[in-house]
Amino acid sequence: MKGKAIIFCAPSGSGKTTIVKHLLDKYNSNLGFSISACTRDKRGRNEENGKDYHFLSIHDFKERIDNEEFIEWEEVYPGAYYGTLKSEIERMWAEGKNVIFDVDVKGGVNLKKYFGDAALAIYVKVPSMEELEKRLRGRGTDSEDSISRRLYKMKFEMEFQNRFDVILLNDDIETSWQKAEELYESFVRDELKIEKKPLEI
Repeated sequence: MKGKAIIFCAPSGSGKTTIVKHLLDKYNSNLGFSISACTRDKRGRNEENGKDYHFLSIHDFKERIDNEEFIEWEEVYPGAYYGTLKSEIERMWAEGKNVIFDVDVKGGVNLKKYFGDAALAIYVKVPSMEELEKRLRGRGTDSEDSISRRLYKMKFEMEFQNRFDVILLNDDIETSWQKAEELYESFVRDELKIEKKPLEI
């Protein structure tokens, strides 16, 4: 491995993307974001191809699967594919940067398996289902059907918590930023001891 991988996973609305963006801002000289590929439509005008996601057609995505261009991929919902392109990691490591991921829980488990000890896998946990529903509704980007699917998926994803190195409870975003900074710094200095049982913070 040429560098390290920091993997953040959590249900939608957990705040993981906000934490990832904070780390990228603070450590932008030696940390790069792995842009996932997906087949979903853009959410509003703010999302950009090649910046937020690589937006691909289902045909293009499946072609890349056949060409073994992905480290991992998953059909998260019927017809909704997400994956991590090998070219993304190669690009970052060529720049001498560590890589940070913001991915689906199953994708995170697969990435941890792929990178092994070179990866730190962090599951961002919300205080409750009620809090998650409140955050999803507050975003104003999801339909009732979408919120229902995401809440159902969260219950399933919570079963994967113990397969991560760290479970980070996000009940206060500034505290979570500080915890994430400490985790990143100690991991890149090889000072963080990873146990079989997740560290809960």
